[in-house]
Amino acid sequence: MTAIGDPSPSAQPWRLDPSWLSVVWAVVRRLWPYLVEATLFPTVAYYVALSSFGQVWGIAAASACTYLSVARRLLLRQSVPGLLLVASVGITVRLGIYLLNHSEFMYFVQPIAKTAATALLFAASVVIGKPLVARFAADFCSFDDTVGARPAITSLFRRLTYLWAGAQLAIAVVNLTLLMTVPVAVFVGTAAGTAWAVMSIGVAITVTDAVRTTRHDGLCTALATGGHLHAFVTTDVVSLRGGGAPPIGHPRS
Repeated sequence: MTAIGDPSPSAQPWRLDPSWLSVVWAVVRRLWPYLVEATLFPTVAYYVALSSFGQVWGIAAASACTYLSVARRLLLRQSVPGLLLVASVGITVRLGIYLLNHSEFMYFVQPIAKTAATALLFAASVVIGKPLVARFAADFCSFDDTVGARPAITSLFRRLTYLWAGAQLAIAVVNLTLLMTVPVAVFVGTAAGTAWAVMSIGVAITVTDAVRTTRHDGLCTALATGGHLHAFVTTDVVSLRGGGAPPIGHPRS
């Protein structure tokens, strides 16, 4: 690995061809805060309120925790992460349906149905030639349209989209089984643990496949100390070693 210096005042040093573990850590650093805010905090709030006041207050506490996270970001004029936004919309729908019929089963089965629908959406996106992973990839690794259009990379996006479709389906099946076989208080924590475990395995497989594919395809990656990852053609390494930032062009969206 080579340390790369960028002469601009705001730039950070870059490392060429970071190790697998470094890439995993970079992805985790970007993903972890969103997962904690969107899943862990509401789950903890639910259990605290459930143990103290009962089921209704547990649901209210989980909802309030999600809304407060969104409100805090808006008040601080920060962007609301997509994961948190999806969580807030989902919990709003769940809360509304629960208030209408007071069914705990309906409240908890909704996210399972949404997860199953997400799995179908991921799989369908590959069938129509627009794999969703290609859209999400830019959130973790910047690259230009030339890199994104390479056959090996488009094939990678298809494989990873199918991978995450399978991961979402696995979470839905396991959680539905849990919902129908264990008490609600046990289900909430177990379901969250299942989702985290499957996603952790998915991240590890994703990074392994991505690192292997980019290197076999002759691409180079660079990692900034702040956790920003970039992919570009290896012919640009000369300019990078000369002290510039990775020539990433305009990231795909």
